[in-house]
Amino acid sequence: MNSTLPRIAITAGEPAGIGPDLCAMLAHKGLKAEIVVIADRDMLAARAEQIGVSLKILPFAEDSTQQHKGNGSLTVLHHPLGIPAVAGKLDPGNSQYVLQTLTTAALGCVDGKFDAMVTAPVHKGVINDAGITFSGHTEFLAELTHTERVVMMLVGGMRVALATTHLPLKDVPAAITQDSLETTLRILHHDLISKFGIAAPRILVAGLNPHAGEDGYLGREEIEVINPVLNKLRSEGMNLVGALPADTLFAKHHLSKADAVLAMYHDQGLPVLKHASFGEGVNVTLGLPIIRTSVDHGTALDLAGTGNIEIGSLLAAIELAITLANNRH
Repeated sequence: MNSTLPRIAITAGEPAGIGPDLCAMLAHKGLKAEIVVIADRDMLAARAEQIGVSLKILPFAEDSTQQHKGNGSLTVLHHPLGIPAVAGKLDPGNSQYVLQTLTTAALGCVDGKFDAMVTAPVHKGVINDAGITFSGHTEFLAELTHTERVVMMLVGGMRVALATTHLPLKDVPAAITQDSLETTLRILHHDLISKFGIAAPRILVAGLNPHAGEDGYLGREEIEVINPVLNKLRSEGMNLVGALPADTLFAKHHLSKADAVLAMYHDQGLPVLKHASFGEGVNVTLGLPIIRTSVDHGTALDLAGTGNIEIGSLLAAIELAITLANNRH
């Protein structure tokens, strides 16, 4: 690929949600990349008409690179829907279509056809209703690319990675083992260097318990699990700070000197980031052999087809994908 003009694949996500709306709106936003939307072209045209957005669809040509100029045109790699899509109305009949678009984008990144992929939101429930076991983009892409372990990180004014993701709070302590924490930190450290171009990343690590355990009085996970891992990795040269009390870790004087934060669980780290950047946050999957970013919101079925949506998170996800792709080159 041309390093000055990366080719970014966009999957339009759940056809009943706002993904198609966002892609139609994208036609009027200029970007320093070639943008290829993987979706049903007729669905995109119909949704654009429904929300009052002018749209000219161009077929994707692999041997031709064209910058996305925001002039109302959208390059589309056509994948036909299983059944016609209706905004706001889920149908399991389109679940295979959704997964096919993801597969095309991911394998295209593996093969070098695309430099990165950006995903609009999917609906996990309707895919499972179709009889397909599906726990999310991250797990699907990890299996597709034969990746044993991935790490979820959100970017929006700061970078916050997670040691655990979508678990009930009662299951979090048992899920944080020395092995899992070490693997997570190695992936985070590696990708901050290789994908974000940070030569010597400084990572703040949160404790699990209030006041980072208060020397064992409020929990021993810091003493028995977290700090031994941090000490081991520090001895190898990693710049790790912690374990820090989460209630003070996000203070400006800490964040101003950090390249990323590792939170121990979902609602420890993400409320702070989303307060700072709601609507413009980006989800990044670390550990994959490809670049994948995503919007930080859901399918918003109630807003699909209304035109009453914001495109900020998708634009931020694309801009970050462009940056990461250029860093790789």
